[in-house]
Amino acid sequence: MTELTVAAGKSNTNNLLRRDIRFLGNILGEVLVHQGGNELLDIVEKIREASKSLRAVFLPELHEEFKGMINSLEPEIRHQVIRAFAIYFQLVNIAEQNHRIRRKRDYERSAGEAVQTGSIEAAVKDLKEQGFSFSEAQEILEGMSLELVMTAHPTEAMRRAILDIHKRIADDVMQLDNPTLTFREREQLREKLLNEVITLWQTDELRDRKPTVLDEVRNGMYYFHETLFHVLPEVYQELERCLSKYYPEHLWHVPTYLRFGSWIGGDRDGNPSVTANVTWETLRMQRKLAIREYQGQLSELFKYLSFSTTIVDVTDELLASIQRDRLQVTLKKTPQWNNEKEPYRIKLTYMTEKLHNVLDDSKKDTSERYADVNGLIEDLKIIDRSLRHHYADYVADTHIKKLIRMVELFGFHTATLDIRQHSKEHENAMTEVLANMNIVSNYAELNEDEKVALLERLLNDPRPLTSPYQEYSESTTECLNVYRTVFQAQKEFGKHCITSYLISMTEAASDILEVMVFAKEVGLFRKEADGTVVCTLQSVPLFETIDDLHAAPGIMRRLFNMPIYRQSVSAMNDLQEIMLGYSDSNKDGGVVTANWELRVALKQITAAAKEFGVKLKFFHGRGGALGRGGMPLNRSILVQPPETIGGGIKITEQGEVISSRYSLKGIAYRSLETATSALITSAIQAKLRTNHNPEEDKWDEIIAGISEISLKKYQDLVFREPDFLKFFKESTPLGEVGELNIGSRPSKRKNSDRFEDLRAIPWVFAWTQSRYLFPAWYAAGTGLYTYYQGKEENLKVLQEMYQNSTFFKSLIDTLQFALIKADLVIAKEYAKMCNDAEAKERILGQIEQEFLLTKEMILKITGVTEILDTNPGLQESIKQRNPYVDPLSYLQVQLLLELRAIREAGQDDPVLLREVLLTINGIAAGLRNTG
Repeated sequence: MTELTVAAGKSNTNNLLRRDIRFLGNILGEVLVHQGGNELLDIVEKIREASKSLRAVFLPELHEEFKGMINSLEPEIRHQVIRAFAIYFQLVNIAEQNHRIRRKRDYERSAGEAVQTGSIEAAVKDLKEQGFSFSEAQEILEGMSLELVMTAHPTEAMRRAILDIHKRIADDVMQLDNPTLTFREREQLREKLLNEVITLWQTDELRDRKPTVLDEVRNGMYYFHETLFHVLPEVYQELERCLSKYYPEHLWHVPTYLRFGSWIGGDRDGNPSVTANVTWETLRMQRKLAIREYQGQLSELFKYLSFSTTIVDVTDELLASIQRDRLQVTLKKTPQWNNEKEPYRIKLTYMTEKLHNVLDDSKKDTSERYADVNGLIEDLKIIDRSLRHHYADYVADTHIKKLIRMVELFGFHTATLDIRQHSKEHENAMTEVLANMNIVSNYAELNEDEKVALLERLLNDPRPLTSPYQEYSESTTECLNVYRTVFQAQKEFGKHCITSYLISMTEAASDILEVMVFAKEVGLFRKEADGTVVCTLQSVPLFETIDDLHAAPGIMRRLFNMPIYRQSVSAMNDLQEIMLGYSDSNKDGGVVTANWELRVALKQITAAAKEFGVKLKFFHGRGGALGRGGMPLNRSILVQPPETIGGGIKITEQGEVISSRYSLKGIAYRSLETATSALITSAIQAKLRTNHNPEEDKWDEIIAGISEISLKKYQDLVFREPDFLKFFKESTPLGEVGELNIGSRPSKRKNSDRFEDLRAIPWVFAWTQSRYLFPAWYAAGTGLYTYYQGKEENLKVLQEMYQNSTFFKSLIDTLQFALIKADLVIAKEYAKMCNDAEAKERILGQIEQEFLLTKEMILKITGVTEILDTNPGLQESIKQRNPYVDPLSYLQVQLLLELRAIREAGQDDPVLLREVLLTINGIAAGLRNTG
């Protein structure tokens, strides 16, 4: 298993990637022989060669022969073959990730003074060359904002134990580039990697139970500890270095523009396991992580701050702060430093003790702990000023400045936690509360105007709606407890620990006002006697379906027109956060319409907010997969209309995207660097865009027409074909995906078989596994052809749009990526699991016809002869991967047929189910996509 290569970049670095893959493939081959004998390796190699031959030249007889080879495998061998291919992809993915880091380093080493495309320096250089002054550059920086929000959406198929092994293998493989290694050291490195791959082979890839919410919290915090606490300050340092280089006459301290948030432990939409108590424990865990991180940093500082007052003159300010600490703080957890000539080390011992005491509940409201993060920052600044006083500037810049930035970014809460809940839950709770108070007997039955009028009156009324002496249902009690928890959390962990309450399936203004009324009950929102409004928790609407996107501008206008609501926005710095859902809009209307309607909504909501002097922060709910808006982070910023990012951007990071972007420091840095570059570039474009291009109006009209036709085509099949849902369930591993223990959240919002209640993640995951990738391309071809109509002049317009419209180019390139990953030959094998032959032929025929039409239109628009000729490196990577994924797909179909037959007979086979789940993991690793 040694031949997978990726043809991209310079041949020299490419050879190194081939070397790594061959090296790891050979090691895996040794492990196969060691664990299963030569017979196992021979079978794997035979299947691999046959799959490659079939991909090279598809012949029906070869296809049948290949399937016969797969179907004839004995269960024990079959199990090992599945694992061999799955682990091979894990190793290839490691090699490719390392290669990304290598290519960046190789570029920086060979480029000299040249500036890398997409780097922070490239953006700052452009800023200077475009003639932006210092004050204009400063204004851009102060207006930039990007928050990346980790979610626990169940799309990471790998266990934490497997990811840990991957990390060790990645670190070891990187050592292969070390030219100073001796022959013996290389042999030892090989032996170490051999042991790691054996460990990987003998470690269960599958979880034996669903993770708890707190398990997911720990998994998310792993990336903060492993990379983000250290990489994020480095990104800021690089931005300040570049600004100082191009604007040398000024001192720069970049305002906080890039930070991380989290949903893990706060997202209760459809997940009954996320309770108020779990949210509180999440915040405690996040604080503990931050404190431990800072204690580790202070311990490191101890090594460097050995400055002696026999040689240097420290500031009186530092000495006075030490004296205060001695009077106020008793050293119990931290050993006392007895060398009075080393004041910095004495200061660090007291700082460490005060951090210990932050975690000690018995030390609340005492001077022995930091009351908030500002106290720690001030102590660090005292050290910083003293170091500069005796000309230890380098030490201050290298160590203290970075730590101050770290504390500014992560505080005592690590990441701002968002709360999310379904709008229906708030309506149900409000109905019960208002009935108990005899305000209205059935709030849920009121029309929208009546609801809004009532909620507005309640917001202006200072009297409470709830009483500790009243009893409520369990669901209403939990709903109220969430707000009480947020109020206590802001007092305990700081106001930045939770600031946003997201409302899933927001369909009306009342959905947003309900959350505000509940916030008023606990003091998160209040109107003072003088009319001043205080608000520390913002209601954030989540517009998800196509209809909701259409309604969104009107809903926000209605709210901004309401004085009490507008005052609440003023209390949040005139900034309103709004979330747009890519997953459900795609599931509702297809890829073309979802992307178009999201763009229209962005512009229209921005225009509505501008009428009322409100800045908007758009929260883009993207997934990792193509059908859920997945794309590189920098591109997801650049495709936004420049005028819509003035108030900042939030983007979800979820599933396998988190591990692929943030498990290795080099990749994490590059991802955040290119995101920063994209933010600056977008700001430049927004500033320079003074004249509206009339061509864009024409293009928008064309895309709107394409979207309208595409929507009808998509919904004709998905919503109006009576057998479609049955076809989907039977011809994909949807049910079995739900048995893969990859998340604490159920795959459905309700115990229902309705399409509307199916979550977008399993929808996309199942289509990806079966190689259709249906949500990522279906109905695009019909929409595009309807405009083209075989007319050369219309094709030229589409080609011009591809060259000059950022949105249209991104859409077409996303379609290319989906089409090259999809494989209808294999998808037809999955379709054989559909029990209704007539429905299968009818639906499969429509899908295949649309696939061919979409491919034809993409080739015409891009002007190439093969999909992704515009990106040959990526094209070759996917082409080379596909033959290795194919055996897992054929094996999965066979196993699903066997398992379903057994289950239809009223029995079950845990071993067979395990093999199915192993193929799911393997295909996810091979395609580098789940949901």
